[in-house]
Amino acid sequence: MKSDVKQETLALNGDEAVAYAVKQSDVDVVAAYPITPQTIMVEKFSEYVANGEVETEFVCTESEHSAMAASISASATGARAFTATASAGLALMHEMLFVASGCRTPVVMAVANRALSAPLNIHGDHSDTMAERDSGWVQIYVENAQEAYDSVIQAFRIAEHTSVLLPVLVGLDGFTLSHTLENVTALSDADVKEFIGERKLINVLTHEGKSVPFKLDPDNPMTMGPIALQNYYFEFKRQQEEGMKNALALIRQVHDEYAKLSGRSYGNGLVEKYQLDDAEIAVVCVGSTAGTMKTVVDELRAEGVKAGLLKLRTFRPFPVEEIQNALGKVHAVGIMDKSMSFGGNGGAVFHEVRHALYDLAERPLVVDYIYGLGGRDYNPKEFKKIFNELRQIAHSKRVHKLVNFTGLRE
Repeated sequence: MKSDVKQETLALNGDEAVAYAVKQSDVDVVAAYPITPQTIMVEKFSEYVANGEVETEFVCTESEHSAMAASISASATGARAFTATASAGLALMHEMLFVASGCRTPVVMAVANRALSAPLNIHGDHSDTMAERDSGWVQIYVENAQEAYDSVIQAFRIAEHTSVLLPVLVGLDGFTLSHTLENVTALSDADVKEFIGERKLINVLTHEGKSVPFKLDPDNPMTMGPIALQNYYFEFKRQQEEGMKNALALIRQVHDEYAKLSGRSYGNGLVEKYQLDDAEIAVVCVGSTAGTMKTVVDELRAEGVKAGLLKLRTFRPFPVEEIQNALGKVHAVGIMDKSMSFGGNGGAVFHEVRHALYDLAERPLVVDYIYGLGGRDYNPKEFKKIFNELRQIAHSKRVHKLVNFTGLRE
């Protein structure tokens, strides 16, 4: 797809790409606390603030818990808010993540995915964000720095839309993407600002009988998320689920509009299919692994193997229909999990994908491959072994080992 607007190619690592996208997104408040490998994001953004390149209020808090609390508070007043974190920092936010989604504050957060302690590890896997998959946040995962830049811009449109009003998390693999320099093609400041637009607020009825914008405002007092017991709590949670359902269509819409503007697309915004139309075997993966996997699929295709790839870009809301359509005719599917669900008989992505396929009249055999924990390297030769195993599974029509720890010393 070709773009008609003027763009500039910059040399940025993944963290810098995120910071640059936030710089262009007319953000009112950034509240954050540094943690490896996210630190560059807010460090770079603080330079924009110090240099007078943005009018953003930058709040350096005393912890990640406070960073999220400040972001929620800012968003609740009608401000556009952003924060960033990783690993233990995200875990420290845990309580406030539920507050953000429950209060319908559309905060955007970038997470440089990193393993959780103990033992201490600063490298990239998905254990941090997968642990928060039920916190009510939209979750988008990216393959490279370019997609990180594009996805952060789209995230503000998605989060703030009045049919969704939920916070959005953009995950990029720690060090693999956060610290790797790549070419990133950036839109102009004016085009980004126009694409996102100003935040629109819905009107609500206050206790005084006034119809006013849904925000904290001394002139029109209201409370957000104070207490709801048996009589109302359930209804609040159901409304959040409706926001998630609405997000499925909105993510696709925003993605397509952005693709028309920028010339860049990522499947349909929910999933990206690669060589899947006639595939007999396929893998499903999340994040930067997709780039390597595409090369492996190309090599296998050159050898006459009908291999394919499904990249999950959106993990929440989970794109059930797209997964069913993409994988329904494949004979054997390998799910790549970069996190563990201890005692859960497989990883988070495996559970979700297998569940989505269960009710199909004809469904593939599905097997889980847990890999790369703590940032352990996994090369194309190892990926080819997985495809060879999938060929054997498809031929025998039997899964001998459902959950596999691959690349592990056992």
